[in-house]
Amino acid sequence: MNTLDYSIILLGTIIIISYSRSSLLRPQSHGFYRFFAWEIILIQFVLNRVGWFTNAFAWYQMISWILLIGSIIFLILGIREIKKFGHSMTSFEATTHLVRTGIYTYIRHPMYTSLLFLTWGIFFKSPFLLDFLISISASIFLYATSQIEETENIIKFGNDYLDFKKGTKRFIPYIF
Repeated sequence: MNTLDYSIILLGTIIIISYSRSSLLRPQSHGFYRFFAWEIILIQFVLNRVGWFTNAFAWYQMISWILLIGSIIFLILGIREIKKFGHSMTSFEATTHLVRTGIYTYIRHPMYTSLLFLTWGIFFKSPFLLDFLISISASIFLYATSQIEETENIIKFGNDYLDFKKGTKRFIPYIF
């Protein structure tokens, strides 16, 4: 790693901390675990950034681009539905209505799916053992984040959320 890499990580960490500061004081919140997932993804991106356009047509690059495009699609679909039907004037965290339309008809966590696809898309840019372990770590933190958020949503939305869980998958439509 060089000075630019460290600078990117430092700047990214400052941004992530500024967004996550209240969550970092509450280790029982989903935002606490999400912070670590974001940090791991940031580090993974910096470690792999030089290989993004090397061997552009290799099989692993093709898988990577499919996952990265999927990441963007899940993010856009999730944000669109939350903004349209979540009834929050401040942030995604302050959603006051359970969103059950669009992508949320199929999965409960499209934005975490986006981060999972991003993680594995970055992995396939330069698939080595260290990158695999980093991707597994980020995936574990994202799964933990989703579990804690679901507990919070049961408290917030009650039986509506329990019914929502029965009819949807966590991350991947019809699969998981």
